[in-house]
Amino acid sequence: MVRTGFDSDRLLRHHVDYGTERKFSEARSWVEKELSFNKNVDVNLFETTIRILGGLLSCYHLTRDQLFLEKAKDIGSRLMPAFKTPSKIPFSDVNIGMGTAHPPRWTSDSTLAEVTSIQLEFRELSHLTQDPQYQEAANEVMRIVHKLPGKNDGLVPMFINTNSGQFSHKGVFTLGARADSYYEYLLKQWIQGGKTEDELLEDYLQAIEGVKKHLVKQTGPGRLTFVGELTHNGFNPKMDHLVCFLPGTLALGAHNGLPGDHMDLAVQLMETCHQMYQQMETGLSPEIAHFSLHAGEGQDVVVKPADRHNLLRPETVESLFYMYRFTKDTKYRDWGWDILQSFNKYTKVPGGGYTSINNVRDPMNPGPRDKMESFFLGETLKYLYLLFSNDTELLSLDKYVFNTEAHPLPIWPTPPN
Repeated sequence: MVRTGFDSDRLLRHHVDYGTERKFSEARSWVEKELSFNKNVDVNLFETTIRILGGLLSCYHLTRDQLFLEKAKDIGSRLMPAFKTPSKIPFSDVNIGMGTAHPPRWTSDSTLAEVTSIQLEFRELSHLTQDPQYQEAANEVMRIVHKLPGKNDGLVPMFINTNSGQFSHKGVFTLGARADSYYEYLLKQWIQGGKTEDELLEDYLQAIEGVKKHLVKQTGPGRLTFVGELTHNGFNPKMDHLVCFLPGTLALGAHNGLPGDHMDLAVQLMETCHQMYQQMETGLSPEIAHFSLHAGEGQDVVVKPADRHNLLRPETVESLFYMYRFTKDTKYRDWGWDILQSFNKYTKVPGGGYTSINNVRDPMNPGPRDKMESFFLGETLKYLYLLFSNDTELLSLDKYVFNTEAHPLPIWPTPPN
């Protein structure tokens, strides 16, 4: 099944990085003999791109084995029907066997994050194959979004219509679900392309200014800096764990010559993401946190009953990896170690594996869900490994840019003037 391909491909990347050659050989054999994309099945464009296409491209770069590039070209070509829309904004779903694509059954909208977080992979596929169709389709999406009205100081709505090519459901602005990796990929595409694409940099810098102007606030009790949301009713002091990608992204930008106050904000937000773990009884962050804006409200971090679960997400340890690489401040390693110990204590399953839990506030009964998301292996543990590694040239951030599923892709040489 194609779904098996997701997990095996992630394990393949994992084995290359960690040097477990026998397991890598087994995974390579599976890719060669079993991984077929000629199936009458619908897949999600975004998930398939960031996981499978990104993983295969990364494997090719780390091994120079043509098998992975051929498989990447195969799946990349099968995803291209998604871009055949009236607006050139891609549909969310593709039948990779039939060569057809469609939006979800209930809407003609796609989420902003999904259509603007496939570019690193499609651009790299064109770079390797010398076939421009992949990069042209992905870049056209960014050109359309760059010109669209409806932004709020660089902040974008969460949805875009595949028929009209216009933003929909306007008025809600978040760096959480459905928008997060748009901002991440603006910066990373600029870095990937050798810092030559001015529109990407312009959109990223404007967006960060919009974040600072509209979304960044401090709590009343402990003066923690956090990133909230704008809704139709005004400011909402709600922050998804997903937003903890932002400290690492800001630090990456500062490392690449962007304003120093981006790093200052990264340091402040990293502390807040750390506190989202520290202030919970299990030492693990909830999926969503709310923040107290007034000094008399007690704790900084407030967790609603529906938000108490932990899915073993990677964003905080991802940002800890970036922060340690750029600052060498050992507190970031210490914070990562604390998180790993909490994972081991409250989510590790006897006999192997880890599980999501229902309640980070109940150490006596955290409520195991008996489900381990694949990103725990592919991202969370990988970033922890890199955080603790003493080899700072291992997947150097001056040579590689990580896609949103932690697959490293090379930074292209800067073209001569």
